[in-house]
Amino acid sequence: MTHTTQPTASHFIDGEYVEDTAGDVITCIYPATGKPIATVHAATPAVVERALAAAKRAGPIWAAMSGTERGRILRRAADIIRARNHDLSVLETYDTGKPYSETSVADATSGADALEYFGGLAGSLTGEHIQLGGDWVYTVREPLGVCVGIGAWNYPTQIACWKAAPALACGNTMVFKPSETTPLCALKVAEILVEAGAPVGVFNVVQGMGAVGAALVGDERVAKVSLTGSVPTGRRVYAAAAEGMKHVTMELGGKSPLVIFDDADLENAVSGAILANFYSTGQVCSNGTRVFVQRGLHAEFVARLNARLANVVMGDPMDPAVNYGPMVSEAQMQIVQGFIAKGIEEGATLAHGGNRVARDGFFLEPTVFTDVTDDMTIARDEIFGPVLSVFAFDTEDEVMARANATPFGLAAGVFTNDLTRAHRVAQGFEAGTCYINTYNLAPVEAPFGGVKASGVGRENSKEAINHYSQVRSVYVAMGDVEAPF
Repeated sequence: MTHTTQPTASHFIDGEYVEDTAGDVITCIYPATGKPIATVHAATPAVVERALAAAKRAGPIWAAMSGTERGRILRRAADIIRARNHDLSVLETYDTGKPYSETSVADATSGADALEYFGGLAGSLTGEHIQLGGDWVYTVREPLGVCVGIGAWNYPTQIACWKAAPALACGNTMVFKPSETTPLCALKVAEILVEAGAPVGVFNVVQGMGAVGAALVGDERVAKVSLTGSVPTGRRVYAAAAEGMKHVTMELGGKSPLVIFDDADLENAVSGAILANFYSTGQVCSNGTRVFVQRGLHAEFVARLNARLANVVMGDPMDPAVNYGPMVSEAQMQIVQGFIAKGIEEGATLAHGGNRVARDGFFLEPTVFTDVTDDMTIARDEIFGPVLSVFAFDTEDEVMARANATPFGLAAGVFTNDLTRAHRVAQGFEAGTCYINTYNLAPVEAPFGGVKASGVGRENSKEAINHYSQVRSVYVAMGDVEAPF
């Protein structure tokens, strides 16, 4: 990495890089080699205090700017990100291990899309006038105040922008804590926002593990918490936020169904299953890991899927020809290996892959299980790795009952050429984000989020504005006031 690509200190607060070596050491490992590439320090209480104080201080300055002015800064940041897409994609690959062929088209660019979209929306955030006879009410849309963002490790640049963009567009300030597994990318987002003209303290980044997150969430200056993470983490953070009556957005995990009817286009269905299971080496919260295939297409689907998996190019993620990278960490790889062992032990058929690859780094083969039943561990628990389970089904009613028989409800997909069935099935899914004849697209224009245990609130789209602002009502009386005595 060039020195311009690499952040220069652990934290970014009040417009500058900040170091405090008293904090616990967090070693950033490059997943493709297993070797350290950077060291950061967890935020000490003094660093946390400095970040929250900076965000609180910047709030009135940022909120006093017009939405159009704030939007101009966000759009400028989007332009800078696009201009530096190569360097930011390289950093994302070092941070996550995802192949450059993926990060260069899906990560920084997606962050830029969010900043551009909410930058464009910022000037349009207005209240309304409500006439009540001679009297009237007007409403004012206002920022919440200091927001805390807690990121996951699978999309560090994107998640930082998905949280920063709507928060800042509404006039809030933010303290963002990246995952300790991928600490680097959010620092560059903070640096770019200042370069684009954001007042210092508007977006701050601090590193750390759960204790730092807990200190941020529990602080009385914080009005809102937005978390991307696992369901157990979400429950803890949601409970802590509730103590202070804070607003929350929870974007949590899933065990999403992908239903393929036997009239579906086979190549498209296989492509959808690949995108739903092996993109980002399977480390995507919305993945359609339960692939239900109607019996008439089942054998053909499995054969074609296995044949297409021969096209996986595994290797150095910086090589543009490589399309499949390592797991993000040794710990995550071992979790997934445990699930694979459990699948075999409980009687599923290992139809493809299943092994760690004999090379440096945390590489696991794309793995396919067939003969999976709904009660197996691999059918119930979120794996968060490159493991696809295939289930056979006969009727629509049967598959819908099975698809929804999960505490999760993040995403769901259907492949069919029957138009009315496609919409009927999409309507029947218990999920926040549904796909027809595609999978795992998340444009900033569309709301993204889950139901049931998969979360609360929505990211992206105009919906996100409601989660980062509040409405003040002002009643204006035009006549005398009557009272009973």
